[in-house]
Amino acid sequence: MAADREGGARRRPGRAVAFAALGIVLLAGCASMPDSGDLRDVESTPRQDTGVRVFAMPPADGAGPGEIMQGFLEALTSDDPQYDTARKYLTTDAAHTWRPERSATVLANGPSIETDCSPGGREETNSVTCVLTGSRVATVDAQQAYQPAGGTYRKKLHLTKNPKSGQWRIDGLPDGVVMGKSDFQRNYKSVDKYYFASDTAVGAGGQPVAVADPVFVRGKVDPMTQLVRSLLNGPTAWLGPVVRSSFPTGTALAKGTSGLAPDDQNRLTVPLNLKPSQVTAGKCTEMATQVLFTLRNLTPTLDSVELRGTGDDRLCELSEERAESAAWHGSSKRPEYVYFIDGKRRVVRMQTASTGTGSVPVPGPLGEGGRGLRSVAVSRDEHTAAGVGDEGASLYVTSLAADSSLGEPLVTSTGATPEERLSTPSWDARGDLWVADRDPNRTRLFVLEQGAEKPEQVAVPDLSGTIEEARVAADGARIALVVAKDGKQSLLIGRIQRDDGTGQGISVDGLRSATPDLEQVSALSWAGDSRLLVVGQEQGGVQQMRYVQDDGSTLDGPAPGALTSVKAIAASEDEHVPLVAHSEDGIVRLPSGAQWQKVDKDGTAPVYPG
Repeated sequence: MAADREGGARRRPGRAVAFAALGIVLLAGCASMPDSGDLRDVESTPRQDTGVRVFAMPPADGAGPGEIMQGFLEALTSDDPQYDTARKYLTTDAAHTWRPERSATVLANGPSIETDCSPGGREETNSVTCVLTGSRVATVDAQQAYQPAGGTYRKKLHLTKNPKSGQWRIDGLPDGVVMGKSDFQRNYKSVDKYYFASDTAVGAGGQPVAVADPVFVRGKVDPMTQLVRSLLNGPTAWLGPVVRSSFPTGTALAKGTSGLAPDDQNRLTVPLNLKPSQVTAGKCTEMATQVLFTLRNLTPTLDSVELRGTGDDRLCELSEERAESAAWHGSSKRPEYVYFIDGKRRVVRMQTASTGTGSVPVPGPLGEGGRGLRSVAVSRDEHTAAGVGDEGASLYVTSLAADSSLGEPLVTSTGATPEERLSTPSWDARGDLWVADRDPNRTRLFVLEQGAEKPEQVAVPDLSGTIEEARVAADGARIALVVAKDGKQSLLIGRIQRDDGTGQGISVDGLRSATPDLEQVSALSWAGDSRLLVVGQEQGGVQQMRYVQDDGSTLDGPAPGALTSVKAIAASEDEHVPLVAHSEDGIVRLPSGAQWQKVDKDGTAPVYPG
């Protein structure tokens, strides 16, 4: 099975036979492996094109314990929907009780077989124990939620020899599957399913706010049906406390449903076990919105979704256009301007569609200078701005209108230096403004709810260290924190628990690492519904820029073009908007398909609305 090898393309002779016309690769599950010897890795399946499906071979007659182990581990990495071939390596009882869907363990270099898997030199011995070991990278649980993991993986598998047939089979093994990182990347795909932020609505129409919940599905095993089932089963345990689903409890796909796919009109029909009397028109619209937003991860061209109930009764149908008006969705909002602070310490802006480098001061006092501005944030409707001035000591909030006034600061810090005072502020779709006081003597996180002039301190019960930066997600349900401790900086993601009437106030709970391999994080920005763009470095490494998911997984695909000495980065949830950064060249921009371009040599602190 999955050992990642340098270069990732080396193939053992005779290991696989490719049938190009059918798009199928058969894993030679019984490839030779000695029954005795030293610790050895199980070699990784070479990366295949996305259209190629991989199937394992069943055990050969008379295969020894080592060959059975090899074949079983290879079968775990195949595209067999129910792992039927893998079960052929198990005894009848073990095949019946084994639950591969319980978890997936990802190892850095695939599992190694620590012991000999041989009968120990006595031919009459009919049982052996094999030990699998490796370095853990991550786990995916029964809810398909990813979590980075470290430490050593060590599991025992027991094999017996059937006295009648003389065939070796595995009769004792843990639930779940295990594979190397390379095989995991080939087999699994990260996708977002969508729920709604609890008790949150925006706009005059009171739109619910869509919240992304990333999960991993097997990419070539009926992924659309998998994803709908996952959506109906509810949010992951981590996100669950702050979101809701519009599907009634117990909703499931109609019995026997599989192979969900859009028709030639890009319309998808989803059969459910619901009666029309169970859902109102408004709830059905929200349900269809969840399905449409979720499945566009897999099929971007999906135009509409029709939900049908028991007896094939039509529940509702929703087009893409109606879905965008039925719920607020961060990645569908294109910002009009990008903002930064120029050499005169004024807030200036440029149109996102502009190909030039000219900028103009924003209307109002923040565009006039005179307050020693260090950072800025603009509300998502681009009507209001918050500026950190007085060398980081004061937070001002004002309208982006020519006749507005600055007023008194709403939050102040007494940190000894500008770097130990207020962080860059951040807005969510509700209109809440977030900012951290970086004073190491009393680090605090504040929120000004929907234009309130009095800040509320936010509890962060699991915090260990000083908050350096805080960036709230557009949905207002999650927040990214850069936390410094013992000379290192970690990027942590927390969920925002709002006051539910109990008087407990607002808190950030469930902190989890999004970049466990980085020891310094120098800049970050949300760059999608569940994606962040992070600038940082590993231990002893150089500065790098990468995309990560808020669950800590690293996305496949190229990172942005290299850029040195990045001090700040600005991305939008709309991936078509250029990246903007503050580097040693001042403000620079990266249009799609182009190189970094200089914009303003004296500019600092670039931001998109949010």
